Formats: sequence, structure tokens, C-alpha cells
Amino acid sequence: MGKVTLIAAAGENNELGKDKDLVWHLPDDFKRFKKLTTGHTIIMGRKTFETFPQLLPNRKHVIITRKQDYNPEGTIVVNSLEKALEKAKEDSQPFVIGGGEIYKLSMAKADCIELTRVHGTFEADTFFPEIDEKKWKLVASETHPKDERHNFAFTYLTYERAE
Repeated sequence: MGKVTLIAAAGENNELGKDKDLVWHLPDDFKRFKKLTTGHTIIMGRKTFETFPQLLPNRKHVIITRKQDYNPEGTIVVNSLEKALEKAKEDSQPFVIGGGEIYKLSMAKADCIELTRVHGTFEADTFFPEIDEKKWKLVASETHPKDERHNFAFTYLTYERAE
């Protein structure tokens, strides 16, 4: 198994989204997400998958769901995180891309977290789990200011498991 990486964008209070959508639009964060995940397996819950307009190019899509007979074309469907990770075992760095419940399940299995911290507070119904500073070490940080294409400043944070 490769290095399991959680990748997410979350507000100051770990907000991920509301009503099955993100609460911000950050083009540079989308570019970074694409650059990091292209060529890799992306593991997600069904609700996250259903927010996509189409399959993301050049990525293996593994969907975790309890729904029977759920089988979107071009995807692999499983009913547990363990089975999802098994489907990604050939990948040097599979990415867990959400949502909130899948991130919670994955925290104990992750080796790395790529978090875009959006500097603001938002109304949300989905949250990223708390990052325990005893278990995770911040190894890189890069701040992006608010500008004409981004309504919020944000910081790319890379954490690696400390223990």
C-alpha cells in the first residue's frame, strides 16, 4: 500500500461544505487538487461522487457506499474503507477526497494530509475532522492571498503522521 493521503479544503472551523456543495470557489486550489491527484486513485463517498459533473480525467474512482446496486460507469464501488484501500493497493499515493464521514474513517489510516485552510468561517453541514497536533506534524505551509480570482485567502498545509 502506498502513502494514503487525505486531501481537502476546509474553513477555519473545519467547514467542508453545505447542501452537497463547496462554500467557496478557489481556482488555484482546484488546479493544485488536479496536479496532486492526476494519475492516482481517488477514494470518496457516494455523496461526494454525486457532486461531480463527470468523472475526473486520469484518475481511478473508488466510491464507498452502503447502497446496493450502485454502479456508475467507469467507477469501482465498495462498501468499506478497507475494501477501497485494497482496490488502491497498487497506487503509490491514493487520495481520500471526502466527504466528512469518509475523512473521519480515514484519519487513522492516513500517512499524509494535504489541507487547504480557507481563511474564513462559513455556514456548513459537513466538516473535516480535527487534526490532533500530537499525531500530525506540519511539514509545509504556503499562503495564497485573497485576489481578484479568490474571494478568500488560504494556506496550503501539508501534514505527515508524527508517530
